[in-house]
Order: sequence, then structure tokens, then C-alpha cells
Amino acid sequence: MKRWLRCLIHTPRVLVTLITVALLAGCATSGATYTELQPKLAAPADGQGRIFIYRTIILGAAVQPAVKLNGVVVGNAVPRGFIYLDRPAGDYTISTQTEVERTLSLTLAPGEVRYVRLGINMGFFVGHVYPELVGDAEAKADIASCHLVGS
Repeated sequence: MKRWLRCLIHTPRVLVTLITVALLAGCATSGATYTELQPKLAAPADGQGRIFIYRTIILGAAVQPAVKLNGVVVGNAVPRGFIYLDRPAGDYTISTQTEVERTLSLTLAPGEVRYVRLGINMGFFVGHVYPELVGDAEAKADIASCHLVGS
């Protein structure tokens, strides 16, 4: 068989393999899972609460914008990953930005745990990652197998 024909036959397999590796490389696969870490976490200090920020969706894995809390970068929107932050009770704004900035405002009470899921919508050029507040039961089911990517 001619050399160019062999290359043509194997090219789709090579492309699929490379794309799969690239997608998985962008996902959180190291670090403890939420299920492993949760029982080991001490409660937040007096006067503080805890915010978990997580992303379950692998779609758009290459899109991993910075996640900001009150304008300060606290991590990235890594697929299948989460971060947690212990902060004093008060008002917070969580934001991400690709083509447009998406924000979520929340109030954190002392001892309270809040969950923020990072979703993704299709944009004109790239996906838009947006934060949304999620209730405890739904969030705990969502985040169970996500991996810690920072805190």
C-alpha cells in the first residue's frame, strides 16, 4: 500500500487519540475528591464560612478562565475540579471572564457553607463560564467525584 494512503487511514485514529489526550489533560484528575476530603476538613474558624466553587462539565475543557472572588483570582474553572475558600462572613462576588464577564453575588453567614457551580454556555468565539449558586443536596451530589485543584 502506498505510504500516503497508510497515513490517510491512520490519521483519524491519531487525531482522535490526540484530541482525547488534550481534553483529559485539561480535567482535574489529581488531588483528593470531595468525598475523600470532606470528612477530613475542620469546620471554618469562628466568624467564617466556607465557599466551594466547582465545575462538573467537561464540555469546553480547554476553556478554563480565572475564577475571582471580589476581584482577586482564587483559581481556575477546571473541569471536574473544585476549590474551597474559608472567608469571614459578608458579601462576596464570584466572577469569571472569557468574551464576557459573568458574576454571582452571595452573602456568607458565620459557619455557613455555600456551593457555587461553574456552568458553561456557548459563546461567539469561546464558551462562557458562569457561576451559579446551588443548594446543598444538589451540590453534594454534583461535586462528589470532583478533585481538589486548590484552596
